[in-house]
Amino acid sequence: MKFDRRDFIAKTTLGTIGAASILTACSSEETKKGQNQLPELLDQAPDGKELKAGLVGCGGRGTGAAINFLDAGPNLKITALGDVFQDKMDSCRGKLKAERGIEVADENCFIGFDSFEKVIDSGVDVVLLCTPPHFRPTHVEAAVNARKHIFMEKPIAVDPVGVRSVMGSAKKAEAAGLSMVSGTVRRVQKDYMETQRLVANGEIGEITGANIIRNGGALWYRNRNPKWSDMEYMLRNWVNFCWLSGDHITEQFIHEIDVMNWHVGKIPIKAIGWGGRQRRVTGDQYDFFSIEYVYDNGMRTHCAARQINGCTNRKVEQINGTKGYADAGGTIYDLKGNELWKYPYPKEGDTNSEWKVTNPFVQEHINLVTSIRTGEPLSDAEAQINSTLITIMGRISAYTGKEVSWEEMLNSDLYLGPKVYNFGPVPEIEEKVPVVGVPNSAV
Repeated sequence: MKFDRRDFIAKTTLGTIGAASILTACSSEETKKGQNQLPELLDQAPDGKELKAGLVGCGGRGTGAAINFLDAGPNLKITALGDVFQDKMDSCRGKLKAERGIEVADENCFIGFDSFEKVIDSGVDVVLLCTPPHFRPTHVEAAVNARKHIFMEKPIAVDPVGVRSVMGSAKKAEAAGLSMVSGTVRRVQKDYMETQRLVANGEIGEITGANIIRNGGALWYRNRNPKWSDMEYMLRNWVNFCWLSGDHITEQFIHEIDVMNWHVGKIPIKAIGWGGRQRRVTGDQYDFFSIEYVYDNGMRTHCAARQINGCTNRKVEQINGTKGYADAGGTIYDLKGNELWKYPYPKEGDTNSEWKVTNPFVQEHINLVTSIRTGEPLSDAEAQINSTLITIMGRISAYTGKEVSWEEMLNSDLYLGPKVYNFGPVPEIEEKVPVVGVPNSAV
């Protein structure tokens, strides 16, 4: 199936988009020089009045996020659950009870595509939004309108329309004094934070580029059950459908690309990429991507990801500078490869060291709860919004074989997925993989 570039980038005017001008405001480069201290990272959020959280999306990551929230401090409860599948709900309830002694009342367990509204209206203070990311913009908007604090898993959208929706919601949340914390965990992981601080203070000189790689095995998939409708099949196999996950460059590789964005501190002006599919069994996504991002000063970064079993796996988060380079996870080298600094991890069992690294999946909830209880609103929405759209820009370039610009992303009216949700046929979404270019001609 051939996908034309205009299938992915349909441009409209800024006046129609509305929020595009807001997103542009996020793309300005910020100077990082002189950041000499890390923000305080608490081991646990302070005590306070009971905070009730509702979970929307009861799969593995959602259940994990609920447990992470409970581990963030005292007097925290999960009081409502929402999902479209009863079996996911039952599994989540079982784990919360077995692992943390939390029992969610039957009357606060909601099934259906509208379950997010019922969770939000159940009397909770915080909502944990952990469904497949296609639904994130709608759920974020509803939570902000109801004046709830938000944890939103990464990514925050799968298309430019969704990105702009979340940007608008984030601005409303800021005006309302609400906290929004996202699931791009490296920015709250102390070894990554200390490395970024040193790089920002010039330890490797001026940044000249980055090499970012995440090569790993294939993700899970599910074959279609003849009893399932189109919608149920795709939802139960969501990591393999672009409209639900954004493809793995957006759904998973966003972690590493976000680290790159954090260090570089700039928005790329364009992307040129390629990718393909050799081993995936179901869905409409690629197995691998290779993207070059180009910046307004001529700098280039390279990002590549693969999900295929039986290959050499590696993760690289290398930030290059005029005086050396950094492994963003905790090491700095000179230009000859000599190690200049390494994060001083404490010895096993040493829980009092200032260099202890708290589980970042818990740390993000510690930060969220602390902001609520201290009355100091916190939001990392802008960073995740930009990182999400940068991954989408790379994906569209790979899907089309064409260069794609940031300006085009800001103006694109691309929306993925159906407009109406029900368990039945979804004829507008075909299980076909993007094919770039045009056929070669025989001579």
